[in-house]
Amino acid sequence: MNDTGTYRVLSGPNEGGVRLLDRETYEPLELASGGHDARVADLRPGYLVAADLDWSSADPTVESLTVKRPTLYTFVDEVDPMFELARETWQETQASGDAMNARQTHNTDGAVNGVLYVFAESGERGRFEEFRDGSRPIEPLVDRVNDREDPEPREVFVLRSPAGEFTAVTITLRKSGQFAETLRDTYDRPAPDEPLV
Repeated sequence: MNDTGTYRVLSGPNEGGVRLLDRETYEPLELASGGHDARVADLRPGYLVAADLDWSSADPTVESLTVKRPTLYTFVDEVDPMFELARETWQETQASGDAMNARQTHNTDGAVNGVLYVFAESGERGRFEEFRDGSRPIEPLVDRVNDREDPEPREVFVLRSPAGEFTAVTITLRKSGQFAETLRDTYDRPAPDEPLV
């Protein structure tokens, strides 16, 4: 049985592997260990793809795919130091007794360049791991930004504080923009690869 849908690419349980998050159901899909379209090897976490899946076995294989938007997701655990605005937002969240909070981020000229969310760590594995494996999708946060801005490739940074108190999700409005580059430089992340064509 074949199925066509739109999916968000997530990191797989094994290094270099990928899983797909169904954009309609928000269910993460484990893929078969092999037999995929060769382009699967070039996918990066965060890419939005249209894919044809072959369900003739328990775990699907990707028969073909098209990258619709090469957004990038970056996950960094125990960042030190957590950037100042995230720390301030978390302190405000704690003071108000809430478990999450959000605010816009601005560049030095005062223009909005992203959106920051902070979440208290909770549950057996914590928000950070849930965001990484797709069991708690980031999609609604990204969709909210896309509803206010033109949908375009962005960079999403998911950062867990050193003491594991909270996780910050930062959505930069522009992929490879100055804000994204600053975050990548701060946390020693590689520059994004060229998108698939």
